[in-house]
Amino acid sequence: MRIGKPLLLITTPLGLAAGVYEGYQLTGSLMWVFAGIIALFGAAVGWTVLRIRREQRETRRAAGS
Repeated sequence: MRIGKPLLLITTPLGLAAGVYEGYQLTGSLMWVFAGIIALFGAAVGWTVLRIRREQRETRRAAGS
């Protein structure tokens, strides 16, 4: 994971940007549907990560008290 994680952090946004560009080239305005789905998925992942971090913080705080 020492090499894999930074590689994924770099290539994933580049791949998504290339995919959105190709979607625009192939379908024009239909690309916005693709971009919207990516945005919704990203928001769901971000919301889940924030929720998990908040719950872990609360657990640590309760265990420390």
